[in-house]
Amino acid sequence: MQFNTLITRPPHAPLVPGPTRRSLSLFPRCQVPPFPSNVLLASTPKNSCSRIITACISPVEELIVSQSEISGENDNATVSFSESVLDVEGEESGSEDRQKIWNQMKEIVKFTGPATALWICGPLMSLIDTAVIGQGSSIELAALGPGTVVCDYMSYVFMFLSIATSNMVATSLARKDKNEVQRQLSNLLFVAFTCGCLMLLFTKFFGTWALKAFTGPKNAHVVPAANTYVQIRGLAWPALLVGWVAQSASLGMKDSWGPLKGLMVTSTINIVGHVVLCSFLGYGIAGAAWATAVSQVIAGYMMIEALNKKGYNAFTISIPSSHELLSVLALAAPVFITKISKVAFYSLLTYFATAMGTHNMAAHQVMIQTYCMCTVWGEPLSQTAQSFMPESIYGVHRNLGKARMLLKSLVIIGVTLGLLVGVVGTSVPWLFPKIFTHDQNIIQEMHKVLVPFCLALAITPSTQSLEGTLLAGRDLKFISLSMSGCFSVGALLLLLVSSRGYGLPGIWFGLVGFQWARFFLSLRRVLSPNGVLYSQDSSPYNLEKLKAA
Repeated sequence: MQFNTLITRPPHAPLVPGPTRRSLSLFPRCQVPPFPSNVLLASTPKNSCSRIITACISPVEELIVSQSEISGENDNATVSFSESVLDVEGEESGSEDRQKIWNQMKEIVKFTGPATALWICGPLMSLIDTAVIGQGSSIELAALGPGTVVCDYMSYVFMFLSIATSNMVATSLARKDKNEVQRQLSNLLFVAFTCGCLMLLFTKFFGTWALKAFTGPKNAHVVPAANTYVQIRGLAWPALLVGWVAQSASLGMKDSWGPLKGLMVTSTINIVGHVVLCSFLGYGIAGAAWATAVSQVIAGYMMIEALNKKGYNAFTISIPSSHELLSVLALAAPVFITKISKVAFYSLLTYFATAMGTHNMAAHQVMIQTYCMCTVWGEPLSQTAQSFMPESIYGVHRNLGKARMLLKSLVIIGVTLGLLVGVVGTSVPWLFPKIFTHDQNIIQEMHKVLVPFCLALAITPSTQSLEGTLLAGRDLKFISLSMSGCFSVGALLLLLVSSRGYGLPGIWFGLVGFQWARFFLSLRRVLSPNGVLYSQDSSPYNLEKLKAA
């Protein structure tokens, strides 16, 4: 038997099917109606199905009109069963999310393991220089401070080429465009080779002037040794930058094992060269410079060979057009500002330490090289974000939820790694300072900065994962402005603590403030509703619309 509930309604209020109208409702599905109904639903006898047309009328408007098959006997059972299914699905969903994060973290470790070795090689070479030279001469050990500023810190300025390469290659591969990848590689290799040649000329003609300006008249006795180191290391500039671009291209292709094989060979050559030239032949700082320069040239060649094995021609170098050059600059210029701000701040640390005398200069050289050696353990987290996130942010199958899950995994690894590296990195100069020097005055100054050393180091991997996410999402204007702001405030802080006579610990606490400020600014930006991981509109971050900051 059928029962019909008749409703009087105005002609302009059409009878809308239930599913269509339900999709527009602002209220979630629930057992209790959000508004009281003035309709009396007819009941049916047991075991009989009725076809009923019902309407729920609120005081404001008609909310739901549905036509359905119901069974009076099974209503309660259906509700109980639905609640049980929702509970089970919620538990399974939570379990699946945890399993996905765990599997993702394992994949990250597989990629970052070899990538970590790649990032370690550069600072490891400088750290080997420090350890070997420190065993022979305190003056040459102090000379490594300004020498590494000119060689290593200035090379970090050109890390914008590395970041631009991995970002552009990963984005093009996410769009399934291999021809675009080859064209970008040829252009970027040309830019890298040109920059390397210009830096070679700068080192040749202005290296001595830069060292004298940096060290000041009080430390003129370290300039000859530092200049010898800089002139030899400068010969490897073109090979160094070309190798960086080739290596970053492989990482943008999510391959970290290919470049690692080459760097393992070159690192071995570097270590053997230091032992033979410095320890046995007694060439001192000049022998250390030759061992590092030769290993960098070999590394550049092997990076190119690793890229050629993937089907790309890394020996093809083409001059980019004006439009292509502007596209590279649109991405590279904000990254350049970011890197130059970071390098300038680290250079200021060494500058203020240099003004404190030879012992403080040598102690700072040991600690800053150890610090750089430890911070590279977090760089693969940034590289992972830049290699894997463009697929979820700009790829054919865009999935911001997947990108957020990747960031969560990166931050978890970053916190764990930061605590581990902070403890281990602090223990080396604390428990084994004679690895670097036997001078007790230098060792005492090293021990004074252990606390800020640990605090600055512990937060670095998490910061690098957040900044890598911003780079992957091409939120370049923010990251360049935030980094330049941190540099400006940090420089004033260093000037203040140096003028007040806080010594070496004072400038290292300045580094703590610099690192933690970067962390909180990046975290706030990533979690912003308008950030790259939450905004559904990706047009503000498109490369074609980016302006150099």
